Amino acid sequence: MSTYLRRTFSGASTSRKTFTLSFWVKRSTFGSMKAIISAETNNTNNYDQIIFTSGDQFEINNVANGGDVIQYKTSAVFRDPSAWYHVVAAIDTTQASASNGIKIYINGVLQTSLASTTYAQNATFNIGKDGEKTSIGRRERDGDGYGVGYLSEFYYIDGQQKAATDFGQTDSTTGIWKPKTYSGTYGNNGFRLEFKNSGALGTDTSGNSETFTVNNAGTGAQVTSTPSNVFATLNPLTGNTQLTSNGYSLGNTRVNSNVVGVSNSNYLSSYSTLGVTAGKWYAEFKITGNLYSSNQSNATTLIGVGSGVYTFDGGNQNTAIGGFTEWWLDHQDTRVIVDGGSANTGLASLSQNDIIGVYLNCDTAMPTVTFHLNGSAVSGATNSPYNVRRTGSYGVGDNNPIYFIPVVRYADGSNNGKVDCNFGNPAYTITSGNTDANGHGNFEYSPTLGGVNYYSLCTENLNTYG
Repeated sequence: MSTYLRRTFSGASTSRKTFTLSFWVKRSTFGSMKAIISAETNNTNNYDQIIFTSGDQFEINNVANGGDVIQYKTSAVFRDPSAWYHVVAAIDTTQASASNGIKIYINGVLQTSLASTTYAQNATFNIGKDGEKTSIGRRERDGDGYGVGYLSEFYYIDGQQKAATDFGQTDSTTGIWKPKTYSGTYGNNGFRLEFKNSGALGTDTSGNSETFTVNNAGTGAQVTSTPSNVFATLNPLTGNTQLTSNGYSLGNTRVNSNVVGVSNSNYLSSYSTLGVTAGKWYAEFKITGNLYSSNQSNATTLIGVGSGVYTFDGGNQNTAIGGFTEWWLDHQDTRVIVDGGSANTGLASLSQNDIIGVYLNCDTAMPTVTFHLNGSAVSGATNSPYNVRRTGSYGVGDNNPIYFIPVVRYADGSNNGKVDCNFGNPAYTITSGNTDANGHGNFEYSPTLGGVNYYSLCTENLNTYG
């Protein structure tokens, strides 16, 4: 999704040499340049960009007359799709030394191992400059670098070099770095974007009225996942490698089999970022691709759970898939398979845009899964609930975590598997609105099954039940 925010500032900044940026980011894609904030003059040889590089390092780059004046880049790489990173870029180029002039904090820790330390005293930046465009979520000079992921609590402090502790603190119980509301001043062009208003995500709440215009924000631009409570998404690092280029979208909540390098013999597996060994968990899967109902060789979509150990592809689809329980939605006999064998056939047929509810119970000796269709029990599911094996002849260790696993298949150019996944953090419109018993998540249908509470897959619930 090419969503970005842009503002042309209309007053003089407090300082173009001294400022602080603080934000939380949850990355979605890796291996290509992703812009966080950028600005340029009318000359594309003069620009600023604060980015994740194609090598997944964090970089502050100030370019004048086509050359790097400042290039500060971490040695560390940032590739965890389940983590919110807190980043503080504290800049004061009036300082003589680079170590004082450019400070990068990640989750409260000053980054001292750096791959690049190009620095020039008194260098000026264009971010927040009067009359110039500043963009968040894309590189301004060439319109590239979309898709950095999720952003939260975005601050720009004009004229002051602040510390990470002005925006975050260590939780005394968990030891985890967490957000803290900034209580200082903002300077002339400073701003705070909380992204609270779904109809105006670029609203500045600092009091300076430096509101950004939102561009290309489709359904799902505002999400419920936050640095304080992280919801699961799909994990692009553990799924089938053919999906990693363009198989994931909408912040890793959509998977699509129509990708480069696949044939109709490939079943492409994806796994939730969070796995569980205890507790009761609920997720929904909206079938947004095309389904076949009478031709097994062209079937496109499976929904279920499993250990995440075995790849489900054309070579092992009916044999060595221990630890997986999947509803084969458009198999010719709409079957549920457990460990490669058919556990139930003749289930209800489905249509595009149907929603599959998946209830995973890990509080029994043998974990089980129950499927629902559009909020109701599935007709023909005579053997439900279905076992989800974690041990046995496949060499899977005891209590191996179980993941939610959609599997999509490319059938042909116009028919292919595509699924939108909702672990409580939907990227599609919810018309009803159901939370779990803890008030977390947003679902089309109830997470309660037979009077028993199931929970959205998020870190606050995992701390209690997982």
